Amino acid sequence: MGAAGNTFKQKILSKKPGILTYGMTPPKASHSPEKISEIAQKQVERLKNVDLDALILYDVQEEAERVDHERPYPYLPTIDPAIYGDKYLGQVEVPKIIYRCVGNDTRASFADWIKTDESEDRFSVYVGASSSKQEVKLNLPDAYMLSKQLNSNLNFGGVVIPERHIKKNDEHTRIVEKINNGCSFFITQATYNVEASKNLLSDLYYYNTNKGFEMVPILFNLAPCGTAKTLQFMKWLGISIPGWLENELKYSNDILDKSIQLSQKIFEELFEFGLEKGIPIGCSIESVSTTKLEIEASIQLAKDVKAFLDKKLLSLESR
Repeated sequence: MGAAGNTFKQKILSKKPGILTYGMTPPKASHSPEKISEIAQKQVERLKNVDLDALILYDVQEEAERVDHERPYPYLPTIDPAIYGDKYLGQVEVPKIIYRCVGNDTRASFADWIKTDESEDRFSVYVGASSSKQEVKLNLPDAYMLSKQLNSNLNFGGVVIPERHIKKNDEHTRIVEKINNGCSFFITQATYNVEASKNLLSDLYYYNTNKGFEMVPILFNLAPCGTAKTLQFMKWLGISIPGWLENELKYSNDILDKSIQLSQKIFEELFEFGLEKGIPIGCSIESVSTTKLEIEASIQLAKDVKAFLDKKLLSLESR
């Protein structure tokens, strides 16, 4: 993986705040190799001036069982994120974090995937079933166990859903359990509910403090929203958007600009909250939409967040 991979790994293992990643969904599997190359080159060009620690590549599920409402954008299978990263995004010289929906794997197929490139540092986020109705071949605990047994160079993380904490009040203990199972970092779903996120961080902090457990990096995901349809899709995905904030977006003269302002403000508030408690907060940015305007807005947001992080971390170093 080289120096970039080592730097990212060091930031995870040293539990440093300020990690910045960018996430994207691979192109449709139905595209020709030429079309995939064309899409990849555009993404490479967009990312070349963004100072990232890693690039996230999503493994998209249909999630039809999760909600009764019709999906605003149709589900279309995409090419394997690991293949896309290796074959098409080599010019983006940062580690690739591969999302892996482990429920689609058998123990044998997952073990084979784990043992690929055993001598190289690799990074992944394991995703479980999208709902209790989804049939799975492999569950998350077994995926964690196999990873630890078969490849010590595969650094894996987990998904955090702060809004789930509102209903069940146990997301902090889920995080601790996943850490005990080998997760070294976490990435949230898109964050628009700052109160839910701070409640989770607070409960996690005091739980870990009382138990004597260490914190690990938590990357809060930001995703700009540029249209009413994107807003509808975000809600379909289960992203929690408070009523007041939804009104701010819907009735704004420029919904995209408003969502960027709100997203950055939310992240800065969460980052400051984490600093006070020694929680290593980072940021992951994506565009859930495929429109050029929203993608380019997400790239600009990544640059703006990077500038904020650089300024804060420099201030911390000078103390």
